[in-house]
Amino acid sequence: MEPAAKLDPITETALRSLHDIVAPAPVSWWPQTWGWALVAALLAFAVLLVLLRWIKRYRANAYRREALTLLEGVADKLRHPVTRPDAIRELAEVLKRTALAAWPRDEVACLSGDGWVRFLDAHDEDGAGRTLERLLDDFEYHGAEIVADLPSNVCGDLVIAAGKWIEQHHVSA
Repeated sequence: MEPAAKLDPITETALRSLHDIVAPAPVSWWPQTWGWALVAALLAFAVLLVLLRWIKRYRANAYRREALTLLEGVADKLRHPVTRPDAIRELAEVLKRTALAAWPRDEVACLSGDGWVRFLDAHDEDGAGRTLERLLDDFEYHGAEIVADLPSNVCGDLVIAAGKWIEQHHVSA
């Protein structure tokens, strides 16, 4: 092997003064100015308000979820001619219970016949009240044999109309 070349003193001094590369400190994710902190606080406050409003609405609509669950049971009974007369009465009961949960008792409990139909129409945005009018005016008071002979599409329409009314009725604040 060949001997290493001798370095001059200036080069040796320069090589001894070299250090490893120093990486800069990582940039902080925390906002550097008070304006960004204010924006973050306002955003967190807005998210909290939206969350609280969603929880309030979810709790306020608990009666709708319960009524739709009851309506599913009524729909099963409407499919069978034997249980259809009882199911028609239960459907009317589900609608009345839903209205009693949403409006003051003294405003809803006394309603029947045309007044009840007008109430359903007045608080319906989709026109489901017209389909329900047949139930309330005719089917509820017919004999069991007439109701048992109803076509299944009429029963299906009643369930759909009742479901729409339960989901979409408007309750004033």
